[in-house]
Amino acid sequence: MDKIAYCNDLLVRFEEIFYHELSQINARCKVELIGSDFLNDKNIEGDNIDQLVENCIKEIKKNGLVEDMTGKVAGKGILLKLNMKGCVHLPKEAKLKSDGIEPYLCPIANMISEQIISKLNYMTTYSAGLEVNNDTGECVIMCAVYKDMDSIGMVSDWSKE
Repeated sequence: MDKIAYCNDLLVRFEEIFYHELSQINARCKVELIGSDFLNDKNIEGDNIDQLVENCIKEIKKNGLVEDMTGKVAGKGILLKLNMKGCVHLPKEAKLKSDGIEPYLCPIANMISEQIISKLNYMTTYSAGLEVNNDTGECVIMCAVYKDMDSIGMVSDWSKE
């Protein structure tokens, strides 16, 4: 039995139901904890967001969840841009797209966001955009990361990043 395929099928069904029940906009903000627990017992450290993200990526790659991955903070410090290749959840995204639903849940991004909040005490983070290319096996996830009240409400044109 392919356990990854089984889990991806479960997530697809969940996302389809959630999407139709709550609409795309409401569904996005309800799924940010899915996948977030995976890194909690890995003792990941970092003195700042760049170090923490890099250490999260090392652990994610070591566990075979992605073949390759990079992450960088940009957009006035409120954008965390994650680039992934060969993610185990790519078949889930392909199935959703074939069913007419734009992917909106990234467990990998949720893992990293949880670490940013719990280890660096950021006020909030959320997945703001998810671009999936099934042909190349690559994903780009844009996460908003807000360290404190002064950063909330800050605006940046992420299309230029």
